[in-house]
Amino acid sequence: MTAAFSFRPARPEDLDALVDLEQRCFDGDRLSRRSFRHWIRQAHSGLIVAHGLSDEAGAEGALAGYALVILQRGTRMARLYSIAADPACRGKGLGEQLMNAAERYAHREKRLYLRLEVRRDNPAAIRLYERLGYKLFAETPDYYEDHQDALRFQKRLHYKPENPARLDIPWVRQTTEFTCGPACLLMARHALDGHAPADTDELLIWREATTIFMTAGHGGCHPLGLALAARRRGLSATVYCNQSGPLFLDSVRDENKKRVIETVHRHFEDEAKQQAVPVHYQELTAERLDQALQDGEVAIVLISTWRLDGRKAPHWVVVSGADRECFYIHDPDPADDQVPLDCQHVPISRDRFEQMTRYGQSRLRTAVIVGKGDLI
Repeated sequence: MTAAFSFRPARPEDLDALVDLEQRCFDGDRLSRRSFRHWIRQAHSGLIVAHGLSDEAGAEGALAGYALVILQRGTRMARLYSIAADPACRGKGLGEQLMNAAERYAHREKRLYLRLEVRRDNPAAIRLYERLGYKLFAETPDYYEDHQDALRFQKRLHYKPENPARLDIPWVRQTTEFTCGPACLLMARHALDGHAPADTDELLIWREATTIFMTAGHGGCHPLGLALAARRRGLSATVYCNQSGPLFLDSVRDENKKRVIETVHRHFEDEAKQQAVPVHYQELTAERLDQALQDGEVAIVLISTWRLDGRKAPHWVVVSGADRECFYIHDPDPADDQVPLDCQHVPISRDRFEQMTRYGQSRLRTAVIVGKGDLI
């Protein structure tokens, strides 16, 4: 039996009813009153509420359920963060209608994928998601408060891509705020030669590849430094960079820091020549990136985080796949409100990716293409 419900964005006056519904639907992992208030106000989320219709004129009745969809900034991905239906409405098709409302919202916001988590011991919900076209893509053990595992499902909301390229790249989380480059190289190495990262690998690569200084804080990794670190580990590496001089000088005011960065840059250039590392002082085109994916190579690309988190920071990511509309990235640095799987195979539209891969006033664009090497 399918009943009629009305759907709309949540309003402040729904707060009490949402908290009460949450208490009746869940024994643990509940959203708090503060959380509901936050999501009602949050611009990058869709808190959709369902009400029963109290009369033939369509007057709004009691709150029957909600779906909370979070939009991942700068990407084409949305996440179903939570969904609840009043137990009194079971058997009336409310769950499916809430999912349809969530998908409409994500589609309207131009998201390509909707992802969700579900408890392994919730077969009814799993059957619903599978019937609606969601595909299992990952499992997360010990995810919920009671240590139950989570199954991760996703659904593509637009067309299905033709012959998408996707690499099997294990995701690695950076363990410091400044080792995104080493974490990306560890992902590439694991994918290409099966080397599982050791505890010290991340910092050792950073020591080899760092510029020593950045705009502030610890030094970030230079593309030539990452390429040389890859070569030392038996991989091939090719560098693309649209600038031929020292990098990351735009925001450095201290002359001593500038001299250090320039010295390190010259050292990397000299060593790259000695090691015969190919360096192309030109743009990395989308066509070259597509070819790298088709050839099984791994692209480590510098982005500006402005479109992801509002900070203009340089950050290394791995390109894990592509189709006609998007590039997909592995980001080694989850935000505070993300789970690790939110940072894996993240869809970025091709035009947005083009904008994202330019950093600073000089519009620096650089990447390292890593492949299986023939070095001993």
